[in-house]
Amino acid sequence: MENKILFLKALADKTRILIINILMQRESYVEEISEILDMSPSTISFHMKKLEDAGIIDSYKDQYYTVYRLKKEALNIKISDKIKVENVETVSREEKLKEYREKIIKSFFEYGKLKNIPAQRKKRKIILEYILNDFRKDKDYTEHEVNIILVKYHDDVASLRRHMIEEHLMSRSEGIYRLE
Repeated sequence: MENKILFLKALADKTRILIINILMQRESYVEEISEILDMSPSTISFHMKKLEDAGIIDSYKDQYYTVYRLKKEALNIKISDKIKVENVETVSREEKLKEYREKIIKSFFEYGKLKNIPAQRKKRKIILEYILNDFRKDKDYTEHEVNIILVKYHDDVASLRRHMIEEHLMSRSEGIYRLE
Protein backbone atom coordinates (compact mmCIF):
# COMPACT_ATOMS: atom_id res chain seq x y z
CA MET A 1 0.00 0.00 0.00
CA GLU A 2 2.82 2.41 0.92
CA ASN A 3 4.51 1.86 -2.48
CA LYS A 4 1.28 2.75 -4.26
CA ILE A 5 1.00 5.98 -2.30
CA LEU A 6 4.63 6.90 -3.06
CA PHE A 7 3.99 6.23 -6.75
CA LEU A 8 0.88 8.42 -6.88
CA LYS A 9 2.48 11.20 -4.84
CA ALA A 10 5.44 11.20 -7.22
CA LEU A 11 3.07 11.79 -10.13
CA ALA A 12 1.22 14.56 -8.30
CA ASP A 13 3.82 17.23 -9.03
CA LYS A 14 4.26 19.38 -12.15
CA THR A 15 8.07 19.35 -12.02
CA ARG A 16 8.20 15.57 -11.70
CA ILE A 17 5.82 15.18 -14.66
CA LEU A 18 8.15 17.40 -16.71
CA ILE A 19 11.18 15.35 -15.61
CA ILE A 20 9.39 12.13 -16.60
CA ASN A 21 8.67 13.62 -20.03
CA ILE A 22 12.34 14.51 -20.51
CA LEU A 23 13.34 10.98 -19.50
CA MET A 24 10.76 9.53 -21.89
CA GLN A 25 12.82 11.08 -24.70
CA ARG A 26 16.30 10.14 -23.43
CA GLU A 27 18.41 9.29 -20.41
CA SER A 28 19.74 12.38 -18.68
CA TYR A 29 21.59 13.74 -15.67
CA VAL A 30 20.61 16.34 -13.07
CA GLU A 31 22.55 19.27 -14.54
CA GLU A 32 21.06 18.75 -17.99
CA ILE A 33 17.50 18.57 -16.65
CA SER A 34 18.26 21.57 -14.48
CA GLU A 35 19.16 23.62 -17.57
CA ILE A 36 16.12 22.46 -19.54
CA LEU A 37 13.68 23.31 -16.74
CA ASP A 38 15.61 26.39 -15.56
CA MET A 39 15.75 25.14 -11.97
CA SER A 40 18.59 24.59 -9.53
CA PRO A 41 20.34 21.21 -9.55
CA SER A 42 19.44 20.73 -5.88
CA THR A 43 15.72 21.12 -6.71
CA ILE A 44 16.02 18.62 -9.55
CA SER A 45 17.93 16.19 -7.28
CA PHE A 46 15.12 16.43 -4.73
CA HIS A 47 12.54 15.49 -7.37
CA MET A 48 14.74 12.72 -8.78
CA LYS A 49 14.93 11.15 -5.32
CA LYS A 50 11.12 11.15 -5.08
CA LEU A 51 10.83 9.52 -8.51
CA GLU A 52 13.48 6.95 -7.67
CA ASP A 53 11.84 6.10 -4.31
CA ALA A 54 8.56 5.60 -6.16
CA GLY A 55 10.21 3.15 -8.58
CA ILE A 56 9.56 5.32 -11.64
CA ILE A 57 13.21 5.97 -12.52
CA ASP A 58 16.56 4.41 -11.75
CA SER A 59 20.14 5.55 -12.19
CA TYR A 60 23.65 4.42 -13.02
CA LYS A 61 27.10 6.01 -12.84
CA ASP A 62 28.81 7.25 -16.01
CA GLN A 63 32.22 8.69 -15.14
CA TYR A 64 31.46 11.74 -12.94
CA TYR A 65 27.73 11.81 -13.57
CA THR A 66 24.75 9.93 -12.30
CA VAL A 67 22.58 9.22 -15.31
CA TYR A 68 18.84 8.79 -14.78
CA ARG A 69 16.51 6.74 -16.92
CA LEU A 70 12.83 6.02 -16.93
CA LYS A 71 11.69 2.57 -15.87
CA LYS A 72 9.23 2.08 -18.71
CA GLU A 73 7.52 -0.85 -16.98
CA ALA A 74 6.65 1.47 -14.09
CA LEU A 75 4.49 3.62 -16.35
CA ASN A 76 3.20 0.89 -18.67
CA ILE A 77 0.43 -0.12 -16.30
CA LYS A 78 -3.21 0.72 -15.98
CA ILE A 79 -3.87 3.22 -13.21
CA SER A 80 -6.57 0.90 -11.87
CA ASP A 81 -3.88 -1.75 -11.30
CA LYS A 82 -1.76 0.76 -9.42
CA ILE A 83 -4.52 1.89 -7.05
CA LYS A 84 -6.24 -1.47 -6.54
CA VAL A 85 -6.32 -2.67 -2.93
CA GLU A 86 -7.36 -6.28 -2.40
CA ASN A 87 -9.19 -5.91 0.88
CA VAL A 88 -9.95 -2.25 1.59
CA GLU A 89 -11.65 -2.92 4.92
CA THR A 90 -8.69 -4.87 6.31
CA VAL A 91 -6.12 -2.32 5.13
CA SER A 92 -8.16 0.56 6.52
CA ARG A 93 -8.62 -1.19 9.86
CA GLU A 94 -4.90 -2.02 10.09
CA GLU A 95 -3.92 1.58 9.28
CA LYS A 96 -6.28 2.95 11.94
CA LEU A 97 -5.01 0.46 14.51
CA LYS A 98 -1.40 1.36 13.73
CA GLU A 99 -2.17 5.09 14.06
CA TYR A 100 -4.00 4.48 17.35
CA ARG A 101 -1.09 2.45 18.76
CA GLU A 102 1.41 5.18 17.78
CA LYS A 103 -0.81 7.84 19.37
CA ILE A 104 -1.04 5.88 22.64
CA ILE A 105 2.71 5.27 22.78
CA LYS A 106 3.44 8.92 22.04
CA SER A 107 1.03 10.16 24.70
CA PHE A 108 2.23 7.83 27.49
CA PHE A 109 5.97 8.11 26.92
CA GLU A 110 8.19 11.10 27.47
CA TYR A 111 11.92 10.91 26.69
CA GLY A 112 11.68 7.11 26.52
CA LYS A 113 10.16 6.86 30.00
CA LEU A 114 6.58 5.80 30.75
CA LYS A 115 4.81 8.77 32.38
CA ASN A 116 2.26 6.52 34.05
CA ILE A 117 0.78 3.06 33.61
CA PRO A 118 -2.56 3.38 31.79
CA ALA A 119 -5.61 2.41 33.81
CA GLN A 120 -7.57 1.44 30.71
CA ARG A 121 -6.76 -2.18 29.80
CA LYS A 122 -6.66 -1.62 26.02
CA LYS A 123 -4.13 1.22 26.32
CA ARG A 124 -2.11 -0.63 28.97
CA LYS A 125 -1.79 -3.67 26.70
CA ILE A 126 -0.45 -1.50 23.86
CA ILE A 127 2.14 -0.03 26.24
CA LEU A 128 3.13 -3.48 27.54
CA GLU A 129 3.50 -4.87 24.02
CA TYR A 130 5.73 -1.90 23.16
CA ILE A 131 7.93 -2.54 26.22
CA LEU A 132 8.18 -6.25 25.34
CA ASN A 133 10.22 -5.31 22.26
CA ASP A 134 13.20 -5.19 24.63
CA PHE A 135 12.78 -8.90 25.44
CA ARG A 136 13.81 -11.87 23.33
CA LYS A 137 11.27 -14.61 22.65
CA ASP A 138 13.73 -17.49 23.06
CA LYS A 139 15.29 -16.41 26.37
CA ASP A 140 14.48 -17.17 30.00
CA TYR A 141 14.75 -14.20 32.38
CA THR A 142 15.21 -14.05 36.10
CA GLU A 143 13.08 -11.52 37.98
CA HIS A 144 16.17 -9.36 38.42
CA GLU A 145 16.83 -9.35 34.64
CA VAL A 146 13.19 -8.44 33.97
CA ASN A 147 13.40 -5.60 36.50
CA ILE A 148 16.55 -4.20 34.88
CA ILE A 149 14.76 -3.96 31.55
CA LEU A 150 11.50 -2.61 32.99
CA VAL A 151 13.08 0.09 35.18
CA LYS A 152 14.22 1.83 31.99
CA TYR A 153 10.53 2.50 31.35
CA HIS A 154 8.97 2.96 34.79
CA ASP A 155 9.95 2.65 38.45
CA ASP A 156 6.96 0.45 39.37
CA VAL A 157 8.43 -2.72 37.86
CA ALA A 158 6.25 -4.98 40.01
CA SER A 159 3.06 -3.57 38.46
CA LEU A 160 4.49 -3.87 34.95
CA ARG A 161 5.46 -7.52 35.58
CA ARG A 162 2.05 -8.31 37.08
CA HIS A 163 0.21 -6.71 34.13
CA MET A 164 2.36 -8.61 31.63
CA ILE A 165 1.48 -11.88 33.29
CA GLU A 166 -2.23 -10.98 33.60
CA GLU A 167 -2.33 -10.15 29.88
CA HIS A 168 -0.58 -13.46 29.06
CA LEU A 169 2.25 -11.57 27.38
CA MET A 170 4.76 -13.16 29.74
CA SER A 171 4.70 -16.28 31.90
CA ARG A 172 6.32 -16.90 35.27
CA SER A 173 7.27 -20.32 36.56
CA GLU A 174 9.59 -20.98 39.52
CA GLY A 175 11.00 -17.45 39.35
CA ILE A 176 11.73 -17.63 35.63
CA TYR A 177 9.99 -15.27 33.19
CA ARG A 178 9.47 -16.01 29.53
CA LEU A 179 7.62 -14.29 26.70
CA GLU A 180 4.42 -16.02 25.62
